[in-house]
Amino acid sequence: MSKNFLSRGHSRALTRHHKIAAAGVAALGAAAIGLSAVPSTASTNTTSEAAAAPTAKVAYSTEQIKDVKGTVTDQLAGATVVAEQIAAKKKAEAKAKAAAAAKKAAAAKAAAAKKAEQARQAKEAASRAAKRAAVKKAAPKSYPNTLDGWIRESLAIMKKQGIPGSYEGIHRNIMRESSGNPKAINLWDINAQNGIPSKGLLQVIPPTFKAYHVPGTSWNIYDPVANITAACNYAADRYGTMDNVDSAY
Repeated sequence: MSKNFLSRGHSRALTRHHKIAAAGVAALGAAAIGLSAVPSTASTNTTSEAAAAPTAKVAYSTEQIKDVKGTVTDQLAGATVVAEQIAAKKKAEAKAKAAAAAKKAAAAKAAAAKKAEQARQAKEAASRAAKRAAVKKAAPKSYPNTLDGWIRESLAIMKKQGIPGSYEGIHRNIMRESSGNPKAINLWDINAQNGIPSKGLLQVIPPTFKAYHVPGTSWNIYDPVANITAACNYAADRYGTMDNVDSAY
């Protein structure tokens, strides 16, 4: 047997085997297709039309859908940022409003405190002024213990009592009667002879001093102020004023 013959025989044997295998595979595929096409409630018999019906083609792609997940993530992130910005803006506005209210309240409190302090100071000033006026009114004016002081104090009392007289008229008569000696006494004139000698700066006899004594002054006839005011009161009653007296009276 030649090599070529064996080769041709073997080729024919393989071809026949392959045909048998292919026929089996085709039959099994047709049966599977027929069974899958029949509903569960339908008959399992198939026709040649069912076996011959073409199957639908499904298109597949290995390429991934792009940007879907990224877009959603970006949108969510953007919405979060916007929400945070709105919340931050509201928080800032609330903070600014609270700060403005606090500033306004502080200003009002400061103004009230300032007004209260001013009122307190004004009240204290008024109180001090009233106290000074009361002290000034209560305390008599101080005059020097001199002839000038005696005359001026007497004039102040006479003014309150409505007794006329001037500094010059009083001073002139004092110098003539006693030379300014509050303890002077006349022991030789007619009054002395009658037992009622003239005494003091303006040489007033005791009965006259008692009759024309001015309230608020001493009852001591030798007291300079009491002696002057009583003598001026007598002179005003008899001569109109001490200013009109130029000799013994």
